[in-house]
Amino acid sequence: MRYVSDLPHETKEEEHVVIPMSDGTRLSARIWRPVSSDDEPVPAVLEYIPYRKRDLTAERDSINHPYIAGHGYACVRVDLRGTGDSEGVLADEYLELEQADAEEVLAWLADQSWCDGSTGMMGISWGAFAALQTAARQPPSLRAVVIASFTDDRYADDMHYMGGVMLSDNLAEAGTMFAYATCPPDPAVVGDRWRDMWHERMENTRPWVLEWLRHQRRDDYWRHASVCEDYASVRCPVLASSGWADGYSNAVMRLLGNLDVPRKGLVGPWSHKFPHLGEPGPAIGYLQEVVRWWDHWLKGVDNGVMDGPMLQTWMQESVPPSTSYEERPGRWVGEPSWPSPHVKAVTHPLLRHRIVRPDDPGPAESHDGGADRADDPMTVQSPLSVGQFAGKWASYNAPPDLPYDQREEDGGSLVFDTRPLEEPVEILGSPTVELDLSVNEPVATVAARISDVAPDGRATRVTYGLLNLTHRDGTGEPEPLEPGRRYRATVQLNGVAQVFPRGHRIRLSLSTSYWPLAWPPPRPVLLSVHERSSSLTLPVRPVEEPDELPRQPFGEPEGAPPLSTTQLSQPEQRWEVKRDLIGYESALEIVKDRGTVRVDDIGLDVGCRAYERYTATADDFTSVGGEAAWTMRFQRDDWDVRVETRTELRCTETDFLIGATLDGYEGERRVFSRTWNETLPRELL
Repeated sequence: MRYVSDLPHETKEEEHVVIPMSDGTRLSARIWRPVSSDDEPVPAVLEYIPYRKRDLTAERDSINHPYIAGHGYACVRVDLRGTGDSEGVLADEYLELEQADAEEVLAWLADQSWCDGSTGMMGISWGAFAALQTAARQPPSLRAVVIASFTDDRYADDMHYMGGVMLSDNLAEAGTMFAYATCPPDPAVVGDRWRDMWHERMENTRPWVLEWLRHQRRDDYWRHASVCEDYASVRCPVLASSGWADGYSNAVMRLLGNLDVPRKGLVGPWSHKFPHLGEPGPAIGYLQEVVRWWDHWLKGVDNGVMDGPMLQTWMQESVPPSTSYEERPGRWVGEPSWPSPHVKAVTHPLLRHRIVRPDDPGPAESHDGGADRADDPMTVQSPLSVGQFAGKWASYNAPPDLPYDQREEDGGSLVFDTRPLEEPVEILGSPTVELDLSVNEPVATVAARISDVAPDGRATRVTYGLLNLTHRDGTGEPEPLEPGRRYRATVQLNGVAQVFPRGHRIRLSLSTSYWPLAWPPPRPVLLSVHERSSSLTLPVRPVEEPDELPRQPFGEPEGAPPLSTTQLSQPEQRWEVKRDLIGYESALEIVKDRGTVRVDDIGLDVGCRAYERYTATADDFTSVGGEAAWTMRFQRDDWDVRVETRTELRCTETDFLIGATLDGYEGERRVFSRTWNETLPRELL
């Protein structure tokens, strides 16, 4: 990262600006804008998130917003209602009230004397959700958005559910927001009201997982704010990006294929990070691209920002399996549109542990027993240990959380391999698996994985997909399976760009569990696959297709100098798989501890520690359980407060069992405590 302080415009910062809402609630904003905007108004760019602008995102904000402001924009970072130094309570994600507030904020910005009436929105993750969802409401001042790591489908492609299967991140993210939504505002900003505001938050916050488990299928709760329900509602230009290591690797291409507005897509090798902070690298000069976007769409500069390919992606080369990479080798490729005319769907039949390629011998020439085995299915009943090396649904690259060598996972799976490749194969897009199958239980899951298998046998997972077979028809109204009956089902895997080198094999692995990434079905499942009428379809980008991009299409990452912080205690990161071969308990334990960091200019010490644990005993599918515990601490002089939250999720064959605690402390004195114990029915899950 190159830090740049010599920018075209001298800027000034307003640390706490109150923006009034129509119901009397006051939101807190931090604003960076050109000094000249007092006399020469500029467009305003809003980032609108719940992650505490004064401390927890202060360093990242100081890199992004002063840089953009220095190029002639008023950059505005607003804490959502009920978070940071804003008043109110944050009860859930993406509520109608949150979006109505966003519209009011944009109207307030457009009306300021230093704003020329044009606005944009930008952000990553929640901030990107907010920008895209607000764009769909068509506020009059909003001219364009810039979004990273997001989804347009809150049910099928978010951290809650995937293919109708509940993800463990449903619990983990609920634990995260349970902590963030109950932190106090800063007395240095809000004064003596801080304690009343804090207690209002703690009194009115419930563990969000309770609400998310009340909606186990696609219903109006998830349709709300899912832009895929009406792509035509978005009428402003969109610059969308994500990373192949992120959980949100699919939505960029869906937006490109479905929006009818000026749009550009960018997908790199990154985890859940802005592209200029991208890990694994290479990071890129993303903020320069953002400034060019704003210059064109907010200022009308004819700078060619829409020239070139619609989609730019990092075509990843083969790497050995690892839970973390500093860099992913590869190259940038460009596609003129999406779907791309360069990408061809190539369907490969399955045949007795083999993926049949066009140059393979046909079934009659094979040596697996011939056509007399056509109705003899292959079977698997996966142990709960399959999935322990799956990594996180969305990688944050800290602690190392990418999938490890898949050979141990493959021991509990049905495995199909190509022959060693005679020439490299490149794919770009979302593979699919078409299965002719039957199961022995009314609720069953299929996890499908594609791996790059090196000549020495090491298997690097390239992509994966999940399907709860009760959701096989995709209508949102699941139906139980009839044991023994044959069904056809399609498993869609996450989008990816990947090179399979000459001499390597492409592997498809199928399992009936993928714990703890995904919550398993109520009982072990025997899956029977009629492989001769099943297939794998790969989105092949022929190697001879032009890349349509220079090898280095982006500049070096740039940003403004970060604000000063002091690390007072060391961070801790752990990702440990444990197995007890006496009691047969297995556990995955994750620690993400930032240590204590002082924000020097405000003299505030901030501590943030998260602990997750996922357990199972032998192959008892009702023994699985997870917990997410957080501690958030804020200290300055005689102000010392902390929040401790814990959320636990367990199950029986018929129910989910949720336990949670919330404790607030001033110093060592506990000033608030609440406990929840609730039971919710499993709905074909």
